[in-house]
Amino acid sequence: MALRDFRLPDVGEGLTEAEILQWYVAVGDVVTINQMICEIETAKAAVELPSPYAGTVTALKVNQGETVDVGTVIITIEDGVAGESAPAAPAEDDRNLEVPTGKPKQAAVLVGYGVKEGQTPARRARKAASGTQEELGESIVVELHDGPVVAKPPVRKLAKDLGVDIRRIRKSGNITRSDVLDAAMALHGMEQPPATTYDPHREDRIPVKGVLKEMAQAMTTSAFTAPHVSVWLQVDVAKTLKAVKKLKDWEEFEGLRVSPLLIVAAAVLQAAKEFPKINSSWDEANHEVIIRRYINLGFAAATPRGLLVPVIHEADGMDIPTLAKELMALVDTAREGRTPPNRMQHGTITITNVGVLGIDGGTPILTPGQGAILAVGQIREIPWTVKGKMKVRPICQLTLSFDHRMIDGELGSRFLARIGALLEDPSELYDQSDAGDDE
Repeated sequence: MALRDFRLPDVGEGLTEAEILQWYVAVGDVVTINQMICEIETAKAAVELPSPYAGTVTALKVNQGETVDVGTVIITIEDGVAGESAPAAPAEDDRNLEVPTGKPKQAAVLVGYGVKEGQTPARRARKAASGTQEELGESIVVELHDGPVVAKPPVRKLAKDLGVDIRRIRKSGNITRSDVLDAAMALHGMEQPPATTYDPHREDRIPVKGVLKEMAQAMTTSAFTAPHVSVWLQVDVAKTLKAVKKLKDWEEFEGLRVSPLLIVAAAVLQAAKEFPKINSSWDEANHEVIIRRYINLGFAAATPRGLLVPVIHEADGMDIPTLAKELMALVDTAREGRTPPNRMQHGTITITNVGVLGIDGGTPILTPGQGAILAVGQIREIPWTVKGKMKVRPICQLTLSFDHRMIDGELGSRFLARIGALLEDPSELYDQSDAGDDE
């Protein structure tokens, strides 16, 4: 019999860690090759991992909800084949929730990743909880004649602010905020604790990891590296709405969702073909502007796991029915939080639909590596001048943000104006016929 260790793989490009969301197997279960054994969440998406071995599960090395580095042993399987056992995983990867008290050793990981000797991974610090002295990563330990006193930095600061000598609080174990307040009351003869705006019992803390961590890093990088410029335009979309109704009756769209967003996507693709420099990015390392001759269209999507930007690759080569099919699949998968990592990479231009949230418009931040992003606001019935007469029309605001290093105001404005013109009369996007009388 041979024991096979399965290490957490890199399921994307350069991902370094992932959280185990759910195990599908338990110790003692018999698994087959390519059977899904667990679901993980990376900085890109939630994905399922198949087993590379067939055999019996002998150990689950990582608990559900735990974040580990790529290369960490997550499961051991006995393959039932005679031979020497695979080397056992180091103690650091046993995930027994014990924090080593000696000098940290380098974890067993794949080439290219790892923790240097003498350093402690950040995730272990996050697992620290009240209890033993070793588990309190940033606690302050003050030696007294009758034993150590342990207090976290916020508690120590509170004691200082209230004039309490924390060394005089006689208590075994961790000194808490309540202990300090009680000591302050006794010291100053107060009947009520001093007023404070800090109450951890009325605060919620969300770990910054996975999609949230990736989104925060990407938006910070984009905001402080690319000089953003935004222009906006209000558009009469009466003919777009008529086109949506018309396309729904076509046989090619049976079973597909047809919405104004589909027409917007087609208009962006057409306008980008006419203004190819809009579909570009800035290469700082080589001091070059990259103009792409293909369009990978991204759609910013709010999902239960955070903001994702799934991508339709080679969208410029698709007709309207194919684009509708791809868009529907993309949206459904994103809402379920199961967009594969390769569908969130290599986007060249992005659309964000804030109108579905009841918002008129906004100034979106560029997706890193892209030159432009279009925000689509809600469609509102407002007074509008048509052929010299005031009428109530369906109006939508479009806002284009772009990287001013390679896209100047004229190019950005012409691109947005072209999108607006196509939405005012979208007939050329799908055929040469008129979408109907809009009077």
